[in-house]
Amino acid sequence: MKRIFLYLLLAFPVMCMAQTPVVESLTCEYLTNPMGIDMLHPRLSWKINTPQTNTMQQAYNIRVATDATFSSSKTVWNTGKVNTDSSVLITYNGTALKSSTRYYWQVKVWDNHNHASAWSKPTYFETGLLLPTDWKATWVQPMQDTSRKMPALMLRKQFTLSKKIISARAYATAHGLYELHLNGKRVGEQQLTPGWTEYKKRLQYQVYDITSMLQQGDNVVGAMVGDGWFRGTTGFASQWGVWGKKLALLCQLQITYADGTVEYINSDNSWKSTQNGPITLDGIYDGENYDARKEMAGWDMKGFNDANWQAVHEVSFDNKMLVGVQSVPVRKIQEIKPIAIFKSSKGIQIVDFGQNLTGWVRLKVSGQAGQTVNIRHAEVLDKFGEFYTANLRSATASINYTLKGGGVETFEPHFTFMGFRYIAVEGFPGELKPENFTAVVVHSDLPITGNFTCSDTMINKLQHNIQWSQKDNFLDIPTDCPQRDERLGWTGDAQVFSRTAAFNMQVAPFFAKWMKDVAADQFPGGGIPFVVPDNLPTNSATSAGWGDVSVIVPWTMYQVYADKNILKVQYPSMKAYVDYIVKKAGEKHIWHGGSLFGDWLFYRPGIYDFSEPNGYTDPDLIATAFYAYSSKLLSQAAGALGNTADEKKYGDIYEEVKKAFIHNYITPTGRVFADSQTGYVLALKFNLIPDSLKAKAAAYLVDDVRRRNNHLSTGFLGTPYLCQVLSQNGYSNVAYDLLLQKTYPSWLYPVKMGATTIWERWDGIKTDSTFQDKSMNSFNHYSYGAVGDWMYQQMAGLQVGAPGYKHIVIKPEPPHRKVSFARASLETMYGQILSSWEVNNGTMQVHVKIPVNSTAEVTLPSAHPEEVKADGKPIAGSFNVTAEKNDEGATVRLGSGDYTFSYPWIMPKEKAKDRAK
Repeated sequence: MKRIFLYLLLAFPVMCMAQTPVVESLTCEYLTNPMGIDMLHPRLSWKINTPQTNTMQQAYNIRVATDATFSSSKTVWNTGKVNTDSSVLITYNGTALKSSTRYYWQVKVWDNHNHASAWSKPTYFETGLLLPTDWKATWVQPMQDTSRKMPALMLRKQFTLSKKIISARAYATAHGLYELHLNGKRVGEQQLTPGWTEYKKRLQYQVYDITSMLQQGDNVVGAMVGDGWFRGTTGFASQWGVWGKKLALLCQLQITYADGTVEYINSDNSWKSTQNGPITLDGIYDGENYDARKEMAGWDMKGFNDANWQAVHEVSFDNKMLVGVQSVPVRKIQEIKPIAIFKSSKGIQIVDFGQNLTGWVRLKVSGQAGQTVNIRHAEVLDKFGEFYTANLRSATASINYTLKGGGVETFEPHFTFMGFRYIAVEGFPGELKPENFTAVVVHSDLPITGNFTCSDTMINKLQHNIQWSQKDNFLDIPTDCPQRDERLGWTGDAQVFSRTAAFNMQVAPFFAKWMKDVAADQFPGGGIPFVVPDNLPTNSATSAGWGDVSVIVPWTMYQVYADKNILKVQYPSMKAYVDYIVKKAGEKHIWHGGSLFGDWLFYRPGIYDFSEPNGYTDPDLIATAFYAYSSKLLSQAAGALGNTADEKKYGDIYEEVKKAFIHNYITPTGRVFADSQTGYVLALKFNLIPDSLKAKAAAYLVDDVRRRNNHLSTGFLGTPYLCQVLSQNGYSNVAYDLLLQKTYPSWLYPVKMGATTIWERWDGIKTDSTFQDKSMNSFNHYSYGAVGDWMYQQMAGLQVGAPGYKHIVIKPEPPHRKVSFARASLETMYGQILSSWEVNNGTMQVHVKIPVNSTAEVTLPSAHPEEVKADGKPIAGSFNVTAEKNDEGATVRLGSGDYTFSYPWIMPKEKAKDRAK
């Protein structure tokens, strides 16, 4: 079949009224009206809305001022009319920003139709404390027992404000987790603050607008501080106090009065504290014990008698490590009610919420003082319907609430979270009812950007599971799992999933924040720890595929968001990592011993069976392949940053590694040494096979898949690229067969077994309903969900054409059977993209939407141009058309707009011969 390349110039024969563009969705550093920006040159972005097709921005004018009237005396930056189509991440370059200042800004644009917008509605960003000297407060440490598993601390200070208040801010952080209180109310909606970073080098602080919470006269500020990641138990060996064994608080209230004066209420030795509050135990792994009888009514309000509280000590820490929050906060996102309450055959009362999730349970109970309700958490029930917690290992993950009596009591934990679908309840006074229990879903408040659906309900369920595992494990950092005594920032897991994550949610600031911790934890020689933040102090090793997170994630974020800053910030870390491998590999360019984890959890019948027929891939092959790939990406990153010397240097290294790889691992017949699926996948994906042998290597990969009756055998490193490589080499039909496979091992096997999230293992629950090895069997582990990237890019066809989707490629690959439609939408920095196709009664319909200020190239699979209609009209009658011969269908180039193409659909022949068939 011939493919016609059509350049659609969008000359519809219609009358068009002038359409004024509207500027909207203004963001600063990806955030809407952010507070606490600690960058001297923050970046501004906006979207343009207009119904007129083929619209591009031609110019913009930005103005920034210290008030919303934008008077000349208050304006700190006015760009004037700048002729450019750039509307994403425009760097502020005005008067030097001041600390603790709100800046209003707005934009006006001109388009290519000679239309000018009105000024956008004003939005703002507010700076944090830009200099260490801006901190007036002193770190304070309460008197505390430094034994393990101690009660949370409570602190308070009463103060008087004598003038009329016009604005007030609180700046706070802690060693440990903290909740801030003011005049009897909790400050803010953020959870688990200050979050998790490499505390020895980077500690986040939060900023709160407390203007409405203060009053002229007496006020009280208070805080509760728990162990959290700082002092609590983390890591495999039940480590305790990795970053310190004493909790501390830093709090600064900045009050601006109507007369222009400013007063500070700071943490200092005038504060008082107690360790006798109601939170008697808290821990990330352990859960929380709360004795309501020990509550101190009014402790955070004026008039409370704190005579029995103790003085705090002022301590000194380096405030240079304090950083404003760049990512989105952790919040309560959703509430879920039980779908069933029942008693197991062993008499355990169980509540089922129907969804594996991260968060906690809100308990509503009434009873006598001293009664204790115990809540345990589990992801699954065993084959007999009994509560199963063996896979949590040493994590107790439980809540113990002791009633105070006297009426209905409502409780939520403060300094912990659990991964669970089920809870087991003991000691509850009375009958368990749905109104007594609410599951509260907690994770980083990342905007949902991507949606995917198709005609196959099990694939839709797979997408549901992918999104939920991302939600459940994106809790300030990308964790491996949310339930057992681990919950760590495993670098390999984040690396393989980062591209899929960037479709489902807006993750640019999330990863930018975490990647700074990757750089902070990088070993002096350039290696990368297994987990970040690194709480495995006895480890100094690096493993291929895990350490490569330092290169792959920044490059992925650049591709998706056109964010050069993350490349610039991370470039020293990226370069140090590749240089580390160069030294390890030596002149032969083979990285011996570089892969400690191999293709983690690849398919094999027995846990200790490493024989090649069962999917084993040589670790040195894996290490050398990733050595090549990271060298190539580093070269490309250098090119994007204008560093031509490094671009050539690391491009040359890639070519040398490729030669060594071919010499050591590729046979003259195109076989890859490991002869495993992952071996072929990595070699083909990273372009490490001579062009003359790629077709043979791809055919060998297909042979392996067919020999396994359309089953995969890949692990963490091979799985993300498996279907991509098949499609890129003409075997999309095989990729579909793998995706649609319902028996073990496959993506849909867990779905068939009732999974609501992605499993760590292909067979977390075996075919006989027994469990895999309890020492490592998470049921909420997103790594294998990386197949989502293929679903969005190949199945629905939504691909990056130029960084940030400035140019879009839409190239759907419908299967030859089984799936009749697929639809993906993505909210980019320019607006929403839609790629949708459907086959119905012999007609193919392709529906696309292209946002303003973007362009697109759309391939209509297997289309004959003379039969294609665009929005109901023949292309020849609706567009100016130029044609050139090619192979796969018709391709059209579009500007912004909403388009529907339809044409007769004839099932295409296989594009590549399936040798096994």
